[in-house]
Amino acid sequence: MLIIDTQYFAPIITYKNSIEQKYITIEQYEHWQKLGFRNRCVIAGANGLINLSIPVAGGRHSKHLIRDVKIDNNAPWQMIHWRSIISAYNRSPWFDQYKDEIEVFYNAKYIWLRDWNLSLFEWSLKKLGFQPEIRFTENWKKDYPEDEGIDYRGKVLPNNYETFAADCPVYRQVFEDRHGFFPNVSIIDLLFCEGPHAAQKLKD
Repeated sequence: MLIIDTQYFAPIITYKNSIEQKYITIEQYEHWQKLGFRNRCVIAGANGLINLSIPVAGGRHSKHLIRDVKIDNNAPWQMIHWRSIISAYNRSPWFDQYKDEIEVFYNAKYIWLRDWNLSLFEWSLKKLGFQPEIRFTENWKKDYPEDEGIDYRGKVLPNNYETFAADCPVYRQVFEDRHGFFPNVSIIDLLFCEGPHAAQKLKD
């Protein structure tokens, strides 16, 4: 079993770690933390890395449990994020295959951040052909014994995700000729660039 944070179009390493897992448990009883990928993802665009951040009710200093964190839909974040994704990937080999399905999420209204992240996580796993059973934690545990699962909560952060490069696949990115290769960015980068070959890239 793999225990992870809830994440917005998570970095590639999360899916790399999910390959052989029968169960994935998502933490829902931690208190909101402004660091991490809970409400943000990183994509590779024409001018370099782009950080997409979802505004949350109460702002960065919310005291809610992550399961109770609401999205602040007063800002047009979905439109902004979707336009950024189009700009970054409309020339990628597999953009046309996935764009309509992903656009559905950006046109739907979500109240809870956890629900948004879960929808994207399930969609991404389906496209990769992974079929783990997804669960949520039933209470808060500071630590998990090794025999209960692999605790990856709080391990992959915006200030260290690139350090996992050695464990992530290398592939041809859209703007690699301008900026070089960006490792361990959002899973949609790998899907748009490699399509149905993405799963094998993760396994290799």
